[in-house]
Amino acid sequence: MNLDATYMGLKLRSPIVVSACTLSEEMDNILLMEDSGAGAVVLFSLFEEQIQAEQDCFNGIIRPNRNAFGELGNLPEMEEYGSSTEEYLENLRRIKERVNIPIIGSLNGVTPEGWIDYARQMEQAGADALEINIYYIPTDLHLTGGSVEKRYLEIVSTVKKNISIPLAVKLSPYFTAIGNTALKMQKAGADALVLFNRFYQPDFDINSLAVLQNLQYSNAAEIRLPLLWISLLSGKLDLSLAGSTGVQGANEAIKYLLAGADVAMVASALYKNGIGYLETIHQDLRNWMSSKDFQSIADFKGLMNQAQVSDPEVYGRANYIRILKKG
Repeated sequence: MNLDATYMGLKLRSPIVVSACTLSEEMDNILLMEDSGAGAVVLFSLFEEQIQAEQDCFNGIIRPNRNAFGELGNLPEMEEYGSSTEEYLENLRRIKERVNIPIIGSLNGVTPEGWIDYARQMEQAGADALEINIYYIPTDLHLTGGSVEKRYLEIVSTVKKNISIPLAVKLSPYFTAIGNTALKMQKAGADALVLFNRFYQPDFDINSLAVLQNLQYSNAAEIRLPLLWISLLSGKLDLSLAGSTGVQGANEAIKYLLAGADVAMVASALYKNGIGYLETIHQDLRNWMSSKDFQSIADFKGLMNQAQVSDPEVYGRANYIRILKKG
């Protein structure tokens, strides 16, 4: 079976990509990801706050007085961000010397200023592409949807102008008009869209009356929203699409590919089952392709997007009404 895929112009041996997570902090883990068949690896994220702290000596100035500044009082200690920026870049250089699959750097932030220098440095360190994760929750009641979109587009445009490697943007699912936003992202310079970002969502402990700060792994049901939008956007944009969230095995990866995604990204399943689980995903993918007489990913990619299905209304309001009537 030919599992070759293309993502942002990068030639991959597989459409299964490891998404940004702490598993990629260790060289041995990345070597195992490569040995287990991963098409590419997105490195763990470098945070804008981490960059800002190191550039401005933020940590030494603020830490003794952090309680004196209300807006800074809840910032995590710097060690919670993981490796320092220089360690990140050095780790990237060492990884590129050891592996043959594409390595994608990852930046997580909210302003254009926090990205430019390190986007360039990631490219210089050997990153094959860059993924920016704009983790921004608009809590200001006076902030409009247009302002939020403008912030995203400014970041994409600014970063793209300062690098020559491909740029992927990890999008939030909360834009008013995702299709139009995706088109604007393309015009701003995005080479790929990763659908979607999983925002941190707090929970409450009703006994201790405390906010629980924990992170839950994704589950297979979570693919439905990105599956919808990949199906709708596939074939309409001149950029790559990545399905992220909910990939627990080959089934979810296949669905993303059928919708038109170029790659399916996995992380939670590797935490649950180990990095070697990538081999199982690939074998199950090959078995399914064999059962359907598909010889390559290209044979079925996008086969079930809105443009290809016999009834395009299955993605629209009319189908919603049909489902309710059946119920």
